Amino acid sequence: MLIAPSMLACDFRRIGEEANRALEAGADWLHLDVMDGSFVDNISFGPDICAAIRSAVPAEAYLDAHLMIDAPDHYLPRFVKAGMNMITIHVEREGAVDLHATLAAIRAAGIHAGLAVNPATPVEKVLPYIGELDMVLVMSVVPGFGGQSFMGEVLDKVRVLDAARKEQGLNFIIQMDGGIGATQAQLCAKAGADCLVAGSSTFKAPDMAAAIASMK
Repeated sequence: MLIAPSMLACDFRRIGEEANRALEAGADWLHLDVMDGSFVDNISFGPDICAAIRSAVPAEAYLDAHLMIDAPDHYLPRFVKAGMNMITIHVEREGAVDLHATLAAIRAAGIHAGLAVNPATPVEKVLPYIGELDMVLVMSVVPGFGGQSFMGEVLDKVRVLDAARKEQGLNFIIQMDGGIGATQAQLCAKAGADCLVAGSSTFKAPDMAAAIASMK
């Protein structure tokens, strides 16, 4: 199980130190939640902050950027330049954005490509794209704000995705994000998830290393 602490829950006054604190505590990835105030009802940070985090951590650190924005195709080159290892866009932008083309552009840049699905969106919307993906992100909260409660009903989506990748011989990662601590981690793992995004349960834990170890 990969654990990816969400930088949204860190102390922004010392974001570089916080990124390294997570890595030293055993984080496998760092998850960067990018919000534009339109696609979701919050504004977080953009490519410049992502680039600053990249410059603050070791070169081998894996940065996972989750773009909760209206125009991922337009802003994609800026996140590529910022040094991301994974860029995830949302299936809900289908129609407004050519998702096939944007996913292809991500991979052409040498970056892993992910597709996220919100709790209210049927998982079937994702299935036509799974052959083009390195990861599917199943949101277990409504995206926009940290500290929300885990929505257990979305585990059915994980089961569908896990079955589909086995049937088709694919090896994309299934990531879950939202309200995840040690208890929820067990449920996610049993359903077939491979990577867990955890914000408050890591950055705000009394012992971050212990919190990450308990989820693993």
